[in-house]
Amino acid sequence: MCLAVPGRILSIAGGEGLDRTGRVSFGGVVKEVNLAFVPEAAVGDYVMVHVGFAISRVDEREAEQIFEYLTQMEELGDVATTERRSAGESA
Repeated sequence: MCLAVPGRILSIAGGEGLDRTGRVSFGGVVKEVNLAFVPEAAVGDYVMVHVGFAISRVDEREAEQIFEYLTQMEELGDVATTERRSAGESA
């Protein structure tokens, strides 16, 4: 399964093509991301990032919705882990 995560572009460096990179914030964690596939992206835009490459632009509302889904998935994972541990302890 592949997963792209939204991030907000903080700054852009490099020129055109494959040299274009940006500092992207993922909820406070900042990473260097290749922006070659989204030449229209600008500082302040949200982009979907997969394995270090921004693959599309998204609006802020969509990015926030995706963050909410990811939070829900994490919470479901925590519940499942707790349930497995409880089942193992009582067996």
